[in-house]
Amino acid sequence: MSQIIELVNEAKQGNDQAFLELFQKYEIDIYRTAYLYVKNQDDALDVVQETAYRSFKKINTLKNPEFFKTWLIKITMSCALDLLRKQQKVIHLNPKYTDNIRSKDEDIPLSISLQELIETLNENEKQIVLLKYYYGYKLNEIAEIVESPLGTVKSVLYRGLDKLRKKVRKDDVYEQ
Repeated sequence: MSQIIELVNEAKQGNDQAFLELFQKYEIDIYRTAYLYVKNQDDALDVVQETAYRSFKKINTLKNPEFFKTWLIKITMSCALDLLRKQQKVIHLNPKYTDNIRSKDEDIPLSISLQELIETLNENEKQIVLLKYYYGYKLNEIAEIVESPLGTVKSVLYRGLDKLRKKVRKDDVYEQ
C-alpha cells in the first residue's frame, strides 16, 4: 500500500512513468469493469483508453492516494456510462437472437444469464451491486465511492437485490 501511495504522489508531481506503472497495475480490473457495462471487447478497450486519459488529466483531484484503485474504477464506470449513452440511439440486433426467431405459436423456453439479470437493474443499483459483490467493497467504502450516505447505499443495494430475486422467481415460474 505504501508503494501505491508513493507512486500516486509522484504521479501528482508530474511523473508520467509513476502514473503508467500505477495504471498498468489495475488495467485488468478496469477492463473487466468496462466489459461488464459495454459487453464487447472493442468498446471495453475504448473505455480503458478513456479512463487512462481522464485519470491522467485528473490525478491531482485524487484526495486520498490509498483509494487510487477505487477512484479509477469510479472513472471507468463513468466512462462506460458515457459511451452507453452515446450508443443508446443505435439499436443493434444481436445475431444470437436471430436464430431463435420462430413462429408466434412456438413456445421458446426462457433462459436468463447472470449478465442479463444484472442488466435489469438501473445504473445506480447495478453500480452498487457490482461494487459490493464483484469487487467486494464494504458498504461504507461504497458510500464513499458513490458519494452517497450509507443509508442510501443500503437502500439501493437491497432494492436492487429484491429486484433480482423477483426476476429469478418470475423466470423460474416460466421455465417449469
